[in-house]
Amino acid sequence: MSIALSKGQVRGARGMLDWSLADLAKAAQVSVSSVKRFETTELDAVSHETAGKIRDALEHQGITFLVDDGTGLGLRLRGLAKAAD
Repeated sequence: MSIALSKGQVRGARGMLDWSLADLAKAAQVSVSSVKRFETTELDAVSHETAGKIRDALEHQGITFLVDDGTGLGLRLRGLAKAAD
């Protein structure tokens, strides 16, 4: 089951990986402006395809997005993350 990402989760995931906007854009194969738009505007500002690519790129690096279980949304980093190529 795929949960919707929040812009805060994406910013937090980038921080956990020490990634710039450009690092995430490259890993997700989307434009830097798409990542920036996702992180700074309403969540429907990018297509579902773009949001999926962003999610996939972060999950590939070990990020797990946690659903709100009553204590808030969250993130977890599994194992050692690889640097963006």
